[in-house]
Amino acid sequence: MIELDVLGVRVEMPTNSPIVLLRERDGQRYVPIWIGAPEATAIAYAQQGVEPPRPLTHDLMATMITSLGRTLEAVHITSVEENVFYAELHFDHGVVISARPSDAIALALRTGTAIAATETLVDEVGIAMAVEEEDEVERFKEFLDQVSAEDFEAPGGPEEGRSGGAA
Repeated sequence: MIELDVLGVRVEMPTNSPIVLLRERDGQRYVPIWIGAPEATAIAYAQQGVEPPRPLTHDLMATMITSLGRTLEAVHITSVEENVFYAELHFDHGVVISARPSDAIALALRTGTAIAATETLVDEVGIAMAVEEEDEVERFKEFLDQVSAEDFEAPGGPEEGRSGGAA
């Protein structure tokens, strides 16, 4: 498994599709995953340390895990098939649950859990960035510092129960 760090979320133009960008911790490859707007908001909230007055779904899930005395030990992004990414939540006592990567990432950020991907997945979808391209990464990080979670909400606000895309 290859450990990944979450660089952040952004909206890809011209399609206005949100993506979460992961970076190989000990390497030069980046893994972009297209996600839905609600999931982008959940990830952005976690990265910004936003604490809503009432728990959102991923906050509730994190609270349930700890309240039940369980531990989320790892999030694994396992494969991509026909542009759909798959992930697993690895809990203590060997429990493994299938999840969308966007939900798994949002939960990992709230619980401080490591995120990793299979070598096969990173080899297949990873984008290598040369050292001279680091300027682009810095510009992306600056963008992430300026963006807020509201930038990912659909006009009229979030829609309850709507599926968020391929992630």
